[in-house]
Amino acid sequence: MTPALPKVSFGMIVLNGLPYLPYNLRALYPFAHQIIVVEGAAPGAAGIATANGHSRDGTLQELRRFAREEDPDDKLVVVTAEDCGHENGFWPGEKDEQSCAYAVRATGEYLWQVDVDEFYLDADMRRILARLLADPTISAVTFPTLTFWGDPGVVADSWYLRRGAADYHRLFKWGPGYTYVSHRPPTVCDDLSRDTRSVNWLDARAVARMGIAMYHYSLLLPLQVTEKVDYYYNGLYRDLTEGIRRWLADSYLTLRRPYRVHNVYRYPSWLQRFDGPHPCQIEHMMADIVNGTVTAALRPPDDAECLLRSPKYRAGRELLKLAEPLDRWRLRVRQAARSFVRRTLRRTPRSGGEAW
Repeated sequence: MTPALPKVSFGMIVLNGLPYLPYNLRALYPFAHQIIVVEGAAPGAAGIATANGHSRDGTLQELRRFAREEDPDDKLVVVTAEDCGHENGFWPGEKDEQSCAYAVRATGEYLWQVDVDEFYLDADMRRILARLLADPTISAVTFPTLTFWGDPGVVADSWYLRRGAADYHRLFKWGPGYTYVSHRPPTVCDDLSRDTRSVNWLDARAVARMGIAMYHYSLLLPLQVTEKVDYYYNGLYRDLTEGIRRWLADSYLTLRRPYRVHNVYRYPSWLQRFDGPHPCQIEHMMADIVNGTVTAALRPPDDAECLLRSPKYRAGRELLKLAEPLDRWRLRVRQAARSFVRRTLRRTPRSGGEAW
């Protein structure tokens, strides 16, 4: 007998989600009460969308095909901007509206946000859902992540990721009166207007102690990464991503800057091998790409392999790992010193005897 599962509504925003999309839907399907997919572009993504705001790779057509052919339990709900009254096909804002579009349609006991390139081991999903059944007071779950880079056997790590950016808020208690507040960071408030992470939060450290991680294939495929760069450069984050095209050329498509491989390139980062298991649907996707069933260009592996075999690179990587907590301490000391100076200046009397 199949064990009982809590009712989970999965919510996904997608634009140009191939080849991941059908594999992700298949991975989620056995665990889903609903899968609500919000398709289309925000204005900042116009450069990688069709003129009427949709995916240019056939994602919307694939969603409709999946609904016809692979959705016997009618779990998939597809939402477009037109469905919400935006006649030009574009979603306003920058992801908040799209996230709210799946949240308001969610009828499950939990809302699990997932991007099209985010996967979990089946066994890990069962363990998380079993934990929710065992403790219904859990109000939010944050997952540590593995970031795959260019090949399923390679992951990227960085100072940026080690300072909290690898922790993804993804799973929230849900019900009448709950609201999806923001996409960055993902925030859900309960019927008492409390942030669900302030109630009974299973944080990333607790999830890591369970041996569970989210598998993030965000830097796996060259076209996928190139489109992300276009979105970051032309979207709302242009002022924060000066040099992102240089990163693409020098740190992803080539490895001329091998210690800046993560796309948040202002922090040191590095590559290392991953030899653990992958979610079965990712294994199916990679096999389909290799045998030509699915068309997707893979990143040539030779330069990364050469780097990973290099004793010099391994030594540099270990030095960066050792240096990260020292740099974090340095930043804390500098911040404390600045705070002290500001407080001192505020207390220093002016010549007329008035405090600043």
